[in-house]
Amino acid sequence: MNGACVSPARNPKTVTEAVRLKDSRRLTGANLYWQRPSAIIDCAGDGDLGDFIERWRGTVEKLLAQVGHAGEQTTVRIFDGGASLLISAPIDALYSMCELNEAAFAHAAGKLALDEQVIAPLRALFAEEANPRLLALQAAAAEQGVHFLWDDDAVSVGYGATAKVWTPDNLPEPATVPWQDIGSIPVGMVTGTNGKSTTVRMSAAILKASGLCAGLTSTDWIRLGDDIIDRGDYSGTGGARTLLRNPRTEVAVLETARGGLLRRGLGAERVAAALITNIASDHLGEYGINTVAELIEAKFIVRRALFDGAPLILNADDEGAVNFASRLEQPLEWFSLDPDNRVLINHREQGGRAAFLEDETLYLAEGAEKQALMPARAIPATLDGAARHNIANALAAAALCRALGVATSAIRDGLQSFRGDETDNPGRGNWFEKDGVRILVDFAHNEHGMRALAEMMHHVAAERRFLLISQAGDRSDKDIQDMTVAACAMQPDHVLLCELPGYERGRQSGEVSALIRQSALDCGVHNDEISHHPTPRDAVAAALEMAQAGDLLVLLVLTQRQEILALLHDFLER
Repeated sequence: MNGACVSPARNPKTVTEAVRLKDSRRLTGANLYWQRPSAIIDCAGDGDLGDFIERWRGTVEKLLAQVGHAGEQTTVRIFDGGASLLISAPIDALYSMCELNEAAFAHAAGKLALDEQVIAPLRALFAEEANPRLLALQAAAAEQGVHFLWDDDAVSVGYGATAKVWTPDNLPEPATVPWQDIGSIPVGMVTGTNGKSTTVRMSAAILKASGLCAGLTSTDWIRLGDDIIDRGDYSGTGGARTLLRNPRTEVAVLETARGGLLRRGLGAERVAAALITNIASDHLGEYGINTVAELIEAKFIVRRALFDGAPLILNADDEGAVNFASRLEQPLEWFSLDPDNRVLINHREQGGRAAFLEDETLYLAEGAEKQALMPARAIPATLDGAARHNIANALAAAALCRALGVATSAIRDGLQSFRGDETDNPGRGNWFEKDGVRILVDFAHNEHGMRALAEMMHHVAAERRFLLISQAGDRSDKDIQDMTVAACAMQPDHVLLCELPGYERGRQSGEVSALIRQSALDCGVHNDEISHHPTPRDAVAAALEMAQAGDLLVLLVLTQRQEILALLHDFLER
């Protein structure tokens, strides 16, 4: 249903290439623009788009009247190089509204004449998609104060054990739903540039220590208790719905990535707490997000899921988050590695909650009262306190779990149980050692994450340092160069470059590795200290062949993780 424009009859005399449609999709939940589900078009265009946008608005207004949805609204976001064009829609008309949006876009661009050959099929699409019982159930859930989730395959009310789930074509009358039996569970949402997965997994360890069956979604899997329900990138709306509908889920922490937020919006309409770990340059240029300031706004989408005083937990050491939060009027909590952080101090003086590091000990505070949680070195994932980024992640997880109602003793036990190894946190800060060779497998893939890793590596002695580095092709040249410069702060004796087959994303094979090579050369790495390999696995195999006692291998593994872990275990068992 959501394909090319309906009846794309073209008039060659009016066709213009000044504005180009890049993407048309549904926003199924609260999003960057507003709370409403919407049909959205991202378009590219040069110069002033004002006249085009006015033609689009006028066309949308006419078409909405023709299909019986005159009450829907439009909004526009203009960015450097293009614009996003949105039409609000009831959830039983989103596919049809995408078709209407595409038709309006084509007409405004001079590519489509609006006649009955276009309008009649649109009316038919809206009539076919309409599901009055779905809307009635949605309205009843809102009236009852009950959580409501929907997608193409299922519709549900409530979370966890009390959730009721139906197919969209077999929905009950609202009066027959046992609303009094439907309840909720504590849900936390985590986003940010770096540290999301680790913070979610630390939180799950804390929740397990509290005796709850904790569910989590992440870029690697959906996990419930100790069971992996499904593997894959579930940091978007689909993973959230799957977990929240599972009857075993007693508490949930949802990793919420930038891509899912911009592609579909929020996957849960109301949560008990939301957390932003940090915000730094990454994935710029996608979905009209071209600057860090725009990325900050995108990350703050999670605040739209908060209700009834639920807190937004932020990093007081992140300048961008601090500045954006100054405009907000909602409950905030802060975490910081610096007890003298002025934002933290001011917040506590006003009676606010905080988590911070002081004298290498983690504290939880509310106003002037503070409680020592544990020494940083007691958390295995901090590597005796050297991994400062994981201390920050631990503070964030502690603050989030406190907001979800977890006792301090369980927070302490959970963090102490989180080893950060390939079982607890695969691919992120995993250490291996054999015969004097130390190996770190990590997922650092942007400048911010690489600087945190380099800081930790300054505390690790080594005779020689080997660095495996790569990047997907959808990053800008500057992002790739900045990441490489940050990585070279580890002062590698040998750099292993590799291709990422399948992740070229618009670039030629070898283009990204050539950028990394040149950046490494500019940082003073000699050409004969750089090797090139066809895949990450080939690069790791080469590093293991060269390794000697006293060497440190820093393997930044972005793909083929399972194959590489298997290769490492073979090395350890030799």
